[in-house]
Amino acid sequence: MRVLLLYPLFPKSFWSFDKALELIGRKVSLPPLGMITVAAILPQTWEFRLVDRNVRLETEADWNWADLVIVSGMIVQKPDILHLIQEAKRRGKLVAVGGPYVTSVPEAVQAAGVDFLVLDEGEITLPLLVEALERGETSGIFSAGGEKPDVTSTPTPRFDLLELGAYNEMSVQFSRGCPFQCEFCDIIVLYGRKPRTKTPAQLLAELQTLYDLGWRRSVFMVDDNFIGNKRNVKLMLRELGPWMAAHNYPFRLSTEASVDLAQDEELLELMINANFTSVFLGIETPDTDSLSLTQKFQNTRNSLMESVQKINQAGLSVMAGFILGFDGERGGAGDRIIEFVEATAIPKAMFGMLQALPNTALWKRLQKEGRLLEASQETHGHQMTLTNFIPTRSPEELAREYVSCFWELYEPSRYLSRVYRHFIAMKPAPHKVPFRRLEPVELRAVLIICWRQGVKRNTRFQFWRQLFSIIRQNPSVFVPYLSNCALIEHFIDYRQIVRDEIEAQLAETAVQTANFQTQTPEAEVAVR
Repeated sequence: MRVLLLYPLFPKSFWSFDKALELIGRKVSLPPLGMITVAAILPQTWEFRLVDRNVRLETEADWNWADLVIVSGMIVQKPDILHLIQEAKRRGKLVAVGGPYVTSVPEAVQAAGVDFLVLDEGEITLPLLVEALERGETSGIFSAGGEKPDVTSTPTPRFDLLELGAYNEMSVQFSRGCPFQCEFCDIIVLYGRKPRTKTPAQLLAELQTLYDLGWRRSVFMVDDNFIGNKRNVKLMLRELGPWMAAHNYPFRLSTEASVDLAQDEELLELMINANFTSVFLGIETPDTDSLSLTQKFQNTRNSLMESVQKINQAGLSVMAGFILGFDGERGGAGDRIIEFVEATAIPKAMFGMLQALPNTALWKRLQKEGRLLEASQETHGHQMTLTNFIPTRSPEELAREYVSCFWELYEPSRYLSRVYRHFIAMKPAPHKVPFRRLEPVELRAVLIICWRQGVKRNTRFQFWRQLFSIIRQNPSVFVPYLSNCALIEHFIDYRQIVRDEIEAQLAETAVQTANFQTQTPEAEVAVR
């Protein structure tokens, strides 16, 4: 069996970092970990060819080679998922589709003519697909029926299928699931509230595979809450730390975690000893009432500001996510987020307007209250999207605050100031990471950054003053500091995209409202 794995396109987003990646000759931030895990679960006697459409487009030779086409992706990739199904069927190919989006809304792709729907987690449902194909079946729907697989049996992903040079980071996964109950989150719907973890030996085997393939850059642990099972993650870290030391710290590690990480000093120390250098936190909002309403109670138990500062000062760079549009939210929420980000000096703060994702507790509540908009089934998870429900505040007010957050926080001088304050406060790593000679493309990127930010723009004096201060006071953070400076090349472009996109949506909404108001009297006359 020859299997063509197609990973759909992502739209431009906060995390795409297009302009910054161009500087270093990379095309994409992260690889499709789910697809290479699928390839590892399927029979290894089969042949596989992976095309990440964010790196390159498939050719007609790829289509002709395949006996079976597999497509998988998230809600935000929906348009290209549907496009790929259409292209596969036009060529008479058997096509199987799975992943988070299809699992959440299977009917959305079933209508597109897909042959096989592979729902839930692949450790359970992919073997069902294999059995159906061996019986000669040409269609089917495979579901785990609520069962969650034991991930200790998950094989090492097929990293060898990737075009490694195209990516800025690699991905691995240690756990699935999250113990919390945030109303808006679909992670607990898809993967459950009981975090399941791999064994330390499994994770080390995956890292060893990357090491053997020659990878020496960053690795992102994609767990939605890396510390969801603190006992198991500590056991793993106690083995990961010595492995990293024995291999001369070949990777800079990052992950996502809940903010209660700040209250566990042992866990913080273990992560830093294993060369974790950054962590993404779901802050959502500094407004305690909104956090309680959305059931994100873990963010209300301690001072959010002090928690962020503690994690940062311990030696981890903090990235954070924020949301506008919670029920009962007071006006000026965007300004309060800006104040929080500035006070904590978080360089990368990502924003979104609240979306009701299918089958979440928020979705069910809003549906019961009759507040989901008619087009909510078309939710695509894009960061530049107005709420897909009727909020308790004016949608236009939310949109204006959303644009203001981006516009103010990613003004170049303001952003560079946060980057400096963030990294100058960090405690140096307890171990010495070996110096790595810059590749020619990386050296060129450094020169471009110095030219644009240190000569061409009005940030020139600030750039050099901060750079020399970092070198003098905390040289161990020089590389991540300069890397974060480089991201302003992306944010300058992206904040304009956000403004244009939101303005366009508001204008379209205004036209629709005007048309509705104009047509309503005519409809009433016709009825009379």
